[in-house]
Amino acid sequence: MEQQRTLQLAPPQTPNRICIFWVLTLRQTANRTHLWVLLSLLVLYPTSLATAGGSGSRFGAGAGLGLGCVTLGDSELPVLQSEGDVVIGGLFPLHYLALEPEHSYRTKPQHTQCNGFDHRAFRWMMTMVFTVNEINRNSTLLPGVRLGYRILDSCDHVHTSLRGALSVVTGKRTEENIEMGVDERMPGCLAGAPVPAVVGLASSTPTGAVAHMLGPFNIPLVSYFATCTCLTDKLSYPSFLRTVPSDLFQVRGLVQLVSHFGWRWVGILGTSDDYSRYGIQAFTQQLKDQGGCLAFHLTIPNSPTPAGLRAMADILQSSRARVVVAFATEGQLLEFLSEVMRNVTGFQWVASEAWVTASLLTSPQFHPLPSPTPGSEFINMFWEELFGCKLDFGAGSGDGVGSKGPGLTAICTGSEDLRNTESSYSDVSRVRISYNVYKAVYAIAHALHQLLQCGSTGHSQLLHHLKRVNFTNQFGEKVHFDANGEPVPLYDVINWQKVSSGDIKFQKVGSYDGSAPLSQQLQIDESTIVWIGGQSQVLSLCSTPCPPGSRQARRPGEPPCCFDCLPCAAGEISNQTGSIDCTRCPEFYWSDRDRVKCVAGIEDFLSFYDTMGIILVSLSLLGVVTTTTVTAIFHRFRATPVVKANNSELSFLLLLSLKLCFLCSLLFIGRPSAWSCGFRQAAFGVSFVLCLSCLLVKTIVVLLAFRSTVPGSNALTKLFGPSQQRTLILCSTAPQVCLCAGWLSMAPSIPFRNSSYQGLTGMVVLECKEPWPPGFYLVLGYIGLLASLCLLLAFLGRKLPDTFNEAKLITFSMLIFCAVWISFVPAYVSSPGKYTVAVEIFAILASSFGLLLCIFAPKCYIILLRPERNTKKTLRKG
Repeated sequence: MEQQRTLQLAPPQTPNRICIFWVLTLRQTANRTHLWVLLSLLVLYPTSLATAGGSGSRFGAGAGLGLGCVTLGDSELPVLQSEGDVVIGGLFPLHYLALEPEHSYRTKPQHTQCNGFDHRAFRWMMTMVFTVNEINRNSTLLPGVRLGYRILDSCDHVHTSLRGALSVVTGKRTEENIEMGVDERMPGCLAGAPVPAVVGLASSTPTGAVAHMLGPFNIPLVSYFATCTCLTDKLSYPSFLRTVPSDLFQVRGLVQLVSHFGWRWVGILGTSDDYSRYGIQAFTQQLKDQGGCLAFHLTIPNSPTPAGLRAMADILQSSRARVVVAFATEGQLLEFLSEVMRNVTGFQWVASEAWVTASLLTSPQFHPLPSPTPGSEFINMFWEELFGCKLDFGAGSGDGVGSKGPGLTAICTGSEDLRNTESSYSDVSRVRISYNVYKAVYAIAHALHQLLQCGSTGHSQLLHHLKRVNFTNQFGEKVHFDANGEPVPLYDVINWQKVSSGDIKFQKVGSYDGSAPLSQQLQIDESTIVWIGGQSQVLSLCSTPCPPGSRQARRPGEPPCCFDCLPCAAGEISNQTGSIDCTRCPEFYWSDRDRVKCVAGIEDFLSFYDTMGIILVSLSLLGVVTTTTVTAIFHRFRATPVVKANNSELSFLLLLSLKLCFLCSLLFIGRPSAWSCGFRQAAFGVSFVLCLSCLLVKTIVVLLAFRSTVPGSNALTKLFGPSQQRTLILCSTAPQVCLCAGWLSMAPSIPFRNSSYQGLTGMVVLECKEPWPPGFYLVLGYIGLLASLCLLLAFLGRKLPDTFNEAKLITFSMLIFCAVWISFVPAYVSSPGKYTVAVEIFAILASSFGLLLCIFAPKCYIILLRPERNTKKTLRKG
């Protein structure tokens, strides 16, 4: 069982004395919140604890508490009221400046002084009056029940709001109502309670204080303008509801608005109250999530000094941010903006809903007037402030007309015409908050209707029905509350535009619907926007967005919105302004010169038109021409001893194979294709094996010819005749032909786009890929085997007579051949791209020229330049 403690406060004894007459049930589990309410009442209204029974009373469990009431007097609180069967309370900030009172426990409490009459808040109040009257004329809503109202000024201040709320909820019913039998016709608690529900307030901090006070008693408080997300907490504010969306949705809309226009470097202006603090906290986090940053955060103190305001204005002026988002009310901004407008210009202000349509801040001058006149105080205040005159009810009907009162103030005649004035009260083009008041009153009326229909009684039952109201008003809007007492989040985007008359016009340029899909929440018509200074757009950036082709590089120690721009690396692009990172181009593509788009990578291969290609083709053709020339010479002088002595048939076959070696190099030049890739290595392998086979047979013939000079060796020479020589050449070439044929049929070389070099040069190398690399090395290995065998046999015949010793020439040519191809292997492996092909072509040409020149150059020299040595006698000298 939870322990309960009952505190009973004595009822008031006279109409002028305001006291509390509820019975409070305080539970130990929640006594901290509820005791705060009681203590706030004691602090706000300090008085003697003496009771009718003496001063020795003590608080006790279940004991009655006699508490002397403070004589405040209803006349000291300006009030607008109308009696009815059920009276609804109302609290409106009719003044926007409040001076703190001086509290004393020995003197009568001093009340907060309120200055600066607010026409907009007066319109809100009159909206409540209008709505109550409209409901009373409605025969279907609350039939037979007349609504009344009791409205006080909250002065947009915590102290005044609490005092007004206490006055509203503890006001006594008039004798006229009782005599009419009102209490008898109303069920249960509604008959005895002065106010079952309250419409109010505007600012979040006063609203939170009043909601905290009314919550334990289940008295509904329906706000029309308090938007702080903190008020969503139902543990602290169980009876709070509102017809204005929470700051949660407002902040989302503001962040989307700022992001929509690309403002990344934004200043924040706020105050120390809950509305500003919670709103700025949520805005800052969401702005950061969207990539924005805060340039500065200025807080207007509760009691600003001129020096402090100037310092804030200096910070504002020195910032690179051109956009300022302000979470505050018009009253809180009044002094600061007055200071700012003296020296600071060129800023785009983004207003929260608290002051976006506040006419007070659009006026060239401000008129803070006190309003102490009793009677129909609020209407009198409005009349005097609007027409700049003084109401004098003591003067005769004809006295004072056109005369001046004290302080040279004109006396109001009573014939002033509202139609000839312009004020926020008469401007019906901006009634969004008034509409919230309208919906709040109707929501309470519908809840009362359901309450009376069900025969329920009490405040808790009214709160229960209020949370569940769901109706469509005469404008077609569906009014209901969610589980947290929140309405559907709908906002207008307002642009302040100066018209030709010099006045400020509030132009709707868009809307925000928090219930719509994310992409459709913010709707802006930019063509209707008028920017500050007549600009076509407003930029608010710490750093200019990086152009396409570059990326952002954050500056150390500075916010993310402050950065430098670095060009994208080769192979990367950024095609949007303000890119954070560069995007790497896909395979086979490369960035263009400006790094803004990916283009097809430049295909690189050994072309016939490259300088290197032209040189290699020229050398190859030179080799073919040289070989053809030698062949022609040998054919012309085929009957001479030099040609005959070297076996003319083998010489012609060797020259043919060398010509094929020169020609096969051309297959390596040009764009790789399926046929060129397949045949180039096969042609190279077969041509060189045929050449080496001829040299091998030629070497053997030379050795056997030398031995033929030895008696008895003719038989060996006859056994290795022309047919045997041809057979040996064929047998030596056949293995290479078979290997190449199998290689081509099983795993031929194919064209391949090699992108491994793209990261360095952006080139896509076109080359022939070997699906089976061992095939190439087997071909090369067989060539090396024949070359080694030739070298060995030639080396054995190196001591033959000089005039007949062709073995020396073969030995020297084989040394060159082996040196070239031994050097080829590491050069081939390490060369990149097309240079790999160039290395192989160079090896083919170098070895071919080595064989051609070493073997045939001396013979051509004798044939052409020393014909006298081209005789049998000379060749046989030794």
